[in-house]
Amino acid sequence: MEASSCSKAEPFALQVLGDSMHPEFMDGVVIVVDPEGVVRDGCYVVAVDTKEEYTFRQYRHHDEKHFLVPLNDLYDTEEFKGPSHVKGVVIQQAGKRRKDRKFY
Repeated sequence: MEASSCSKAEPFALQVLGDSMHPEFMDGVVIVVDPEGVVRDGCYVVAVDTKEEYTFRQYRHHDEKHFLVPLNDLYDTEEFKGPSHVKGVVIQQAGKRRKDRKFY
């Protein structure tokens, strides 16, 4: 297996799977994630959850507790260990057309 030429600090793209982040992020859209982005309350993150799996959620901080919040109410909010388990902050949602792109 060849080593990647990408640095761990370089932004990367992921495809959203599922409907847990509807209506803001639809199934199949591509998000751009910055591993060095600043984690702040309300931002969208890729993080390691309590099951040690990667997940895409909104980060919320309240009363010294950290939460991963889905936008779709059919999914549960999950408390997690905090910003040290965030692998990156979403900085862009790539649409099928240039006008559909969103920056965060």
